[in-house]
Amino acid sequence: MFRTRKLRQGNYCPCRGYYRSARLSGIVLSNIVSGCSAVFNIVREFELDLNDALMVEFFFIQDGGNRNPAGRVMAFIDEAKFFVKAGDGGNGCVSFHREKFVPKGGPNGGDGGRGGSVIIRATNSLNSLIDFRFRSHFKAERGIHGKGKDMHGRAGKDCIIDVPVGSVIKNSETGEVLADIAVDGESIVIAKGGAGGMGNPHFASGTNRTPRVATNGELGEEFWLKIELKLIADVGLVGLPNAGKSTLLSVLSAANPKIASYPFTTLEPQLGVLQYKFFKPCIIADIPGLVEGAHDGIGLGHKFLRHIERTSMLLHVIDAADENVSKNFEIISNELLQYKEELADRVQILVLNKQDLMDEADLKELENYFQQLGQNVITVSGVTGEGIESLKKTVVETLEQVNSKTD
Repeated sequence: MFRTRKLRQGNYCPCRGYYRSARLSGIVLSNIVSGCSAVFNIVREFELDLNDALMVEFFFIQDGGNRNPAGRVMAFIDEAKFFVKAGDGGNGCVSFHREKFVPKGGPNGGDGGRGGSVIIRATNSLNSLIDFRFRSHFKAERGIHGKGKDMHGRAGKDCIIDVPVGSVIKNSETGEVLADIAVDGESIVIAKGGAGGMGNPHFASGTNRTPRVATNGELGEEFWLKIELKLIADVGLVGLPNAGKSTLLSVLSAANPKIASYPFTTLEPQLGVLQYKFFKPCIIADIPGLVEGAHDGIGLGHKFLRHIERTSMLLHVIDAADENVSKNFEIISNELLQYKEELADRVQILVLNKQDLMDEADLKELENYFQQLGQNVITVSGVTGEGIESLKKTVVETLEQVNSKTD
């Protein structure tokens, strides 16, 4: 399919780096960091065909021989731990007015400046916590000390940390939720800077006209924090592995997730936007397949269940051609209940996928069975497209009803 030979070290890459080596594995070429011309150089060097579905993982060597981690293929990161330290306040000053023909001019020491605070700000321009992999310490500037001649110290500059919308900030030691930021532009002071110290004029009195005392600035707050990202989506796709969730996402939206015939194809959450006629566009989140015991940490889904906590409704996708359809339905319903009771009570549409593999009589019987359980059932085929238009209409109409009730 392709012939392998080592790349010549030092080949120039227009993205201001040098790729040192390439490693081939049978995954997906589209996972490569986009926009880098080194990808095409490597493909050309190995005479690869893009349709061969190969992933090239490459490294950059900057001037001086240091590896540039930004050149590596990055995974989706939805949690991180980091340290914040607000600036200490500047110290007050002990000083006295000195001027010719002005005896006993009195105290004129300036106050210290306030320490900078650490502020967390939400922005829609980010969708992952990848930046926290390369920087885990954030410190604000300390306040400047006061000086003589009543010169007060300048306040320290704040340290602003941009995070994706939907981030939850917790105290790493106690687990206490400090902030839940769900609006673009929303900001919160997570670590307050210390107050500046007072100069000696504050201590002057009728009995003490020459105070020789000033106070030091207060220490800024500091602690370790944990940040978790909960994706902001309107609809959540849940189901067992290989139920066809990624295929559904690809036909409901313009998303292009990885699709294959084996379980756990989706290893990280995928987002897509559903646009249907004159209805407001909605965001669909596809999380990795759940397995029995996911709420206890089994499989992959437990790690990403938080991403459907903010959804307004769920699409429960089931493989209709599976022999244990009813058991599969109970497994997912139980996992949602065990993880969070609110998810079990959320508006849900049951999607019987792969109807093209079923007899019409068996499919009708299965549909009647779930309808008797009080489920809103829709039968579709992600491969042939049968029932997709009906599903789109049902999703946007149901979502509109849910949002109108909450408003």
